[in-house]
Amino acid sequence: MNSAKGNSKRSEPRPTPPAARAAHASLGYRPLYRQVKELLMKRLGDGSWAPGQLLPSEPEIAAGLGVSPGTVRKALDEMSSESLLVRRQGRGTFVASHDEERILFQFFRMVSDSGERRFPESRTISVSVAKADALASKRLGIALKESVVAIERVRSLDGRPCIHEKIVLPRALFPGIERIKDLPNNLYALYSVKYGVTIARGSESLKAVAAGPRQVELLGSEPGEPILLIDRVALGVDGTSAEWRRSLCRTDQSHYLSDLK
Repeated sequence: MNSAKGNSKRSEPRPTPPAARAAHASLGYRPLYRQVKELLMKRLGDGSWAPGQLLPSEPEIAAGLGVSPGTVRKALDEMSSESLLVRRQGRGTFVASHDEERILFQFFRMVSDSGERRFPESRTISVSVAKADALASKRLGIALKESVVAIERVRSLDGRPCIHEKIVLPRALFPGIERIKDLPNNLYALYSVKYGVTIARGSESLKAVAAGPRQVELLGSEPGEPILLIDRVALGVDGTSAEWRRSLCRTDQSHYLSDLK
């Protein structure tokens, strides 16, 4: 019986591009789309993909990582749901920018009792360099007495001062920020554009407290008036604690709104 072995041709497997081999080497045993998401998040974190930038197509990303376009699509969909990316019909997928519209709906929750959402105006009271105390060290995950920048400002809705903010930043993440003459209203945009620190998410706690002398002075509160304390730690794309913010808010004409999904 003659064998057809010598007459048949076997197709050689297509070689995997070096970049895809490197990507595969870094993938572990979690769901593949989650691994792809982590790799793409690193591109946001290290500045390879800048705010507002158009991303390569899903097939291009997939070819570079050696995975299917469907896997890339699932990773991008999850990043879009977290407001890290923006999909624009007929134009592609872009890295989200910290523009006022995004900040308003993702990070600013105080709303006028009229129901209209507006981006607040800000007035900087002071900017100073200090050493992290025990609470700042814990909240930011930095060493005790590490250099920090402390910002105090007042925010207004409809021209009425209603929020007294105290912001603490690790100085190592934002070198020289204390020397900026006029800090912008939208600090998250500044963090992203000037320092490459994109705020991806935050953790907040809410508590009713009594207005102190500083709120009486800056917000026109009555001494001891109930106000809302919002304590937030904002995290960068890589999970690093980038900002600790305490907002003391009058609620006689505004309220905290959270959309549950």
